Amino acid sequence: MKKLGPILIVEGPNNSKVPYSRSLYINCSEKVLIDTGAEPQELMKINEQYGVNLIINTHYHPDHTQHNHLFKHAKKWINPIEYYTSLTIDGVAKNNGIYQEWGSEGAKLWQENIPKEWIQSLSEIDGTYAYEKEYSFGGVDVIFLHTPGHTKGFSCPYFPKLGIVYTGDYDMTSFGPWYNGTDGSIDDFIKSGQRLLNIDADIFITGHQKGVFSKAEFKDAMMNFLSIIDMRDEIIQQYVQQGMNFEELTSIGIFYPRKALEHKLLKTWERGGVRKHLHRLGYTVENATIKLLCAK
Repeated sequence: MKKLGPILIVEGPNNSKVPYSRSLYINCSEKVLIDTGAEPQELMKINEQYGVNLIINTHYHPDHTQHNHLFKHAKKWINPIEYYTSLTIDGVAKNNGIYQEWGSEGAKLWQENIPKEWIQSLSEIDGTYAYEKEYSFGGVDVIFLHTPGHTKGFSCPYFPKLGIVYTGDYDMTSFGPWYNGTDGSIDDFIKSGQRLLNIDADIFITGHQKGVFSKAEFKDAMMNFLSIIDMRDEIIQQYVQQGMNFEELTSIGIFYPRKALEHKLLKTWERGGVRKHLHRLGYTVENATIKLLCAK
């Protein structure tokens, strides 16, 4: 467990790789935990040693909220945009593209297979925090930056006096940017990524894999990370020009490996991501046929 001043970095298994994430603990009188996707045993150690009174979720995705339920007596907050949708499974289904890709029957089947712990962890969220407002937890100042793109309400906790920002799913992984839910946006992702580059911070902590970056490292990594968006555009454009329809295009594995698309949820996100790139390139999809709306 790495310590940066009053902040403890709590790791998830396999270097905090999805379906887990990194959590941050603010060691202060308010006993604040940011995100609960880390290794549950490590989170319990934090609780036993220091205590947890308040959990702050950057967004509603399960790899960041899945262990909320372990903290029975803690208050649990999330950003104001996602508060209402995160409390209903139907709202989560809509934001994840389930209705968009599979309709009501597909959403019903998906809801029947959601782990109970995830439902419980979301249902226990009982409050919100404000964006761009400076909070002080035991003298540790933090601002929850509104950085949409990954999800509509996504936030990045920024500690101005410590020169630290937790960038969460702006994670610099080789997978690249993830904006595949219906509440994700490619354009917003790019804008938020650029905003993070201009933050006055020396240490950037991501939610997955490598973890801690210096400012120079983060700048180089972000340039490479965002460039993956253009690479996806180019690949999709080439396949469309070859005459592929939507069903063919979403079966070859642009975001996820082809074999992984056998998993229904990954297939859903593959389709959602491809739709966003097609729209960005000026195309629309009608009954699996890809049509050009305007010249790029």
